[in-house]
Amino acid sequence: MKSLFARKPIAELLIEGDHPNALKRALGAGDLIMLAIGAVIGAGIFGAIGTAAAGQLGPNGEVIRSGAGPALVFSFLLLGGVCALAALCYAELASMIPQAGSAYAYTYATLGEIVAWIIGWDLILEYAVGNVAVAISWGDYFKVLTGGLLNLPVWLTTGYRTALLSSDPTVHGLLDAAPHVAGIPILVNLPAFTIVLLITWLLLRGVRESARANNIMVVVKLLALALFVGVGLTKINTANYTPFAPNGFEGIHHGAAIVFFAYIGFDAISTAAEETKNPQRNLPIGILGGLAICTVVYVIVGAVLTGMVPYRELDPSLHADPLAYALQRAGMQGVGWLVALGAVVSMTAVLLVFQYGQPRIFYAMARDGLLPKWAARVSHKARVPYATTILTGLFVALWALIGDAGETYDLTNIGTLFAFALVCIGVLVLRYTQPDRPRPFRVPFVWPVCLGGAAACLFVMWGLPRHAWERFAIWLAIGLALYFLYGFRNSTLRRGAAGLPPNR
Repeated sequence: MKSLFARKPIAELLIEGDHPNALKRALGAGDLIMLAIGAVIGAGIFGAIGTAAAGQLGPNGEVIRSGAGPALVFSFLLLGGVCALAALCYAELASMIPQAGSAYAYTYATLGEIVAWIIGWDLILEYAVGNVAVAISWGDYFKVLTGGLLNLPVWLTTGYRTALLSSDPTVHGLLDAAPHVAGIPILVNLPAFTIVLLITWLLLRGVRESARANNIMVVVKLLALALFVGVGLTKINTANYTPFAPNGFEGIHHGAAIVFFAYIGFDAISTAAEETKNPQRNLPIGILGGLAICTVVYVIVGAVLTGMVPYRELDPSLHADPLAYALQRAGMQGVGWLVALGAVVSMTAVLLVFQYGQPRIFYAMARDGLLPKWAARVSHKARVPYATTILTGLFVALWALIGDAGETYDLTNIGTLFAFALVCIGVLVLRYTQPDRPRPFRVPFVWPVCLGGAAACLFVMWGLPRHAWERFAIWLAIGLALYFLYGFRNSTLRRGAAGLPPNR
């Protein structure tokens, strides 16, 4: 039992980051802030915000979650505080352990191997499964953007799970109306599938090229949101702010639990630690700076959106593109089209950063022997983990082809919040076990911040629907089975072998 909680020495983690076959250090503080904004501002603010405001009904009309209404701004503020506590903990650990594994590497050094495996498996929910939801939302805005040009049949832009779970009779009716093969309806989201494959191709070209593309897309998304706010301020009807909190604190809590998806990603830049120049200085700046900027943007956009449109009209089963819909409803179709364009670019940036992060988690786990050796292969020219980049791309693309964004949001949120809580606890453990280790960045008021951060994450998790907990439990059970079948026997820490990445 003791060996299950064996901790990996931090010194060994640092050596791996400086190995000749490790990843290439090419990113500065500015790149990291842009990566954070690229990861955070995306499907949450362009898609999940509608669910948070209006609530969600099941296919039979049952209430899955209560809506926050205009009090959505308090959901954002609540989450900003929760994520700030977690971000402080990430900043301390990332500056101490500038390694590609993010929360996986941190828990390996603080809480032991089996907890690290759980976190590594759990992070698949944040990066890979989360990207499924982003890709589907990307497809929704892409349809708005190109509706008059491509005219793709609806069965080529709607996934099977989306139709199955929709409370909209028209969308649900696609199960019967779509073409059938051997009695199975052909319902696929071709735009979502295609964009994931294109992003995978870009990531295989190298981290510097990916960062340049992300910087351009971040500028476009901020301009799109600025346009929405600037135009939307002239269309606000103060009557839409009444009732302000139609479901009280329960609505704010439920809204926070779903719109947490809008905050996922600030931690993704910690996966870039091994490719960051001067990570001890630049990682805390990137994590905390990116989160602060995104929180301000979210509160402003949420206030404008719920002032423009009655919150009930933001029901995702009616309009999957809430920002573009609000502008179109206000008679500003041209501006709505521009915002849809910004949303497509914005979510492309999110896809890029999340697709960037997941392969590096797999890479770190394979380097430790918990996954097969081929998953740690790095291409000789681009110095990127090409095997896991391709694997992640295929996994996300195929799920996005038939999946539903709504159920994916919940699974992603619960997995990420669980990882955040363990990172907060990990900081406390390391302060106790290794109090003299140099810390380039230190969490202030460490006990209240860490315990408060862990408790706050669990509180937000509690606001998720029951089915999210059930699926999360199944996901963890599968992960533990894989660990005991493979990882436990092949761990480099247990076997005393060197966990260094091979070249291609």
